[in-house]
Amino acid sequence: MMDAQEAVTKELVAEVPTLPETDLSGASSAKPAGPGSKTFDLKSLLSIAVIVVFVITFVVQAFRVPSESMENTLLVGDFLLADKLHFADAGAAWSRVLPYRDIQRGDIVVFRYPVDPDVYFVKRVVGIPGDQIHLQNKVVYVNGRPLQEDYAVHQPFRHDLYRDNFPYGERSPDTDCPWCRDLPRFVRDGELVVPSGEYFVMGDNRDQSSDSRYWGFVPRDNILGRPLVIYLSVRGFQDKDGGSNDKLFPSGQMLAHFLHLARWERIFRVVR
Repeated sequence: MMDAQEAVTKELVAEVPTLPETDLSGASSAKPAGPGSKTFDLKSLLSIAVIVVFVITFVVQAFRVPSESMENTLLVGDFLLADKLHFADAGAAWSRVLPYRDIQRGDIVVFRYPVDPDVYFVKRVVGIPGDQIHLQNKVVYVNGRPLQEDYAVHQPFRHDLYRDNFPYGERSPDTDCPWCRDLPRFVRDGELVVPSGEYFVMGDNRDQSSDSRYWGFVPRDNILGRPLVIYLSVRGFQDKDGGSNDKLFPSGQMLAHFLHLARWERIFRVVR
């Protein structure tokens, strides 16, 4: 079980995109350098900046995965492009043109962590508004039926009564559960009822995930989009204790070891 600090620091890390390199030598060779060419170059850079800002704000955003909570769907060292249009406001005037749709059970979503909105998380939606949820011996039941989850990963010899039998499993004294005081308000006949406008999410690596079992529902407004494609994947370094490291790998070794560290089979893989 991850402590609170680990949960906050070992989730999605937003990547800051850089502007494309612009070759200015061609413009200067076409005509003598002067006020006109400088103005043209400035306008070009401003146009590129506007396009980049628009894309980052409304279309896609890049992220890096530094934790194992979504293995084996997403691995430590995967770099993602998140689609911000897919789950945008379906009631907007342009919804007939753009590919909007409602969030469904089984979708993988990128969202702002409800406990700290400056942190991004990625999880799979298990419960949508109105669903009744409970776990029994690690099996997720929604509305009385067990989910068929071939993507879920469990460690057979690690048992936790609360985690594996949520919401009525007994918590150990060291369980980090920020919302456990409020949890009974949402439990009816042993089932957690997902309220309107909220979602219940879990990591695919069920025994190593800080998710809705511990900190509660995800408001609809917190959901940014969905992971679309893995555009780069590299094997990261590990801490001395064997855990994953938020630093992907030392920058000085990037080029020298890229061929060795890259997971070529994962590059350009669509996230499902």
